Amino acid sequence: MSKVSVTDKVVSISEGSLFVRQWVPPTVLTKDPLILLHDSLGSVEQWRSFPEQLAERLSCPVIAYDRMGFGKSTARSALPSQRFIEEEATVYFPQLRKELGFNRFALFGHSVGGGMALEIAAHYPEFCTAIVSESAQAFVEDRTIDGITKAKVAFQNEEQLNKLRKWHGDKAEWVLHAWTDVWLSKDFENWQLKPALSNVTSPTLVIHGERDEFGSVAFPNLIANNVRGPVKEWVLPGVGHVPHRENPELILNLVSEFFADYLQTAR
Repeated sequence: MSKVSVTDKVVSISEGSLFVRQWVPPTVLTKDPLILLHDSLGSVEQWRSFPEQLAERLSCPVIAYDRMGFGKSTARSALPSQRFIEEEATVYFPQLRKELGFNRFALFGHSVGGGMALEIAAHYPEFCTAIVSESAQAFVEDRTIDGITKAKVAFQNEEQLNKLRKWHGDKAEWVLHAWTDVWLSKDFENWQLKPALSNVTSPTLVIHGERDEFGSVAFPNLIANNVRGPVKEWVLPGVGHVPHRENPELILNLVSEFFADYLQTAR
């Protein structure tokens, strides 16, 4: 039986409230938390057992939160703006950090959460100790559009939408539109992560599945070639968009090795 302590709380910010879950292992080598940023349809609950395993492997607190409009956080009516990835770094994360009272931190972001993690690292280079970018989009390519278009069609099936309601309740339709309507809009087609990358100086681990249906290996290549800190890039053969679910042991090993290589001396 795991001895990891799990605590839930609700954090008030100016726009409403964020649902937060924290995992603390019995042995803590650093109090600096690892912050998890979920994907476009994600939530705290959808990380499943992965955060607990990370906490045990890394011997540090792990924190996940539902972004505004997702999971158990406050519902939103308006769709996110075209700058929503950067705004997570400039509007929401600073309030979360202040309310939870942590100073230095590491980041693990999946999919759009990976882009957000890199944006946060770019805005807080002196406080971000490391970043794991998993399946992050770096721009909008044809594979991205094709994958989202197919998903949008699939969600016209009520059974598929009910699966989303399991995690987001009556926010499910908003969550779906926040993803598909923004990413498929003409106004978003020129979005680029690259401008932020030159300000990322933290050690960065870039993970991408070769069979990722929402982005080619051009994404991890661009990220790895443009961040300024030490970087490791892994393109995983036969793996799709959710490596930590498809092969959790491999991802845990890669993350553990990365933290050991770059962070032990800093601690």
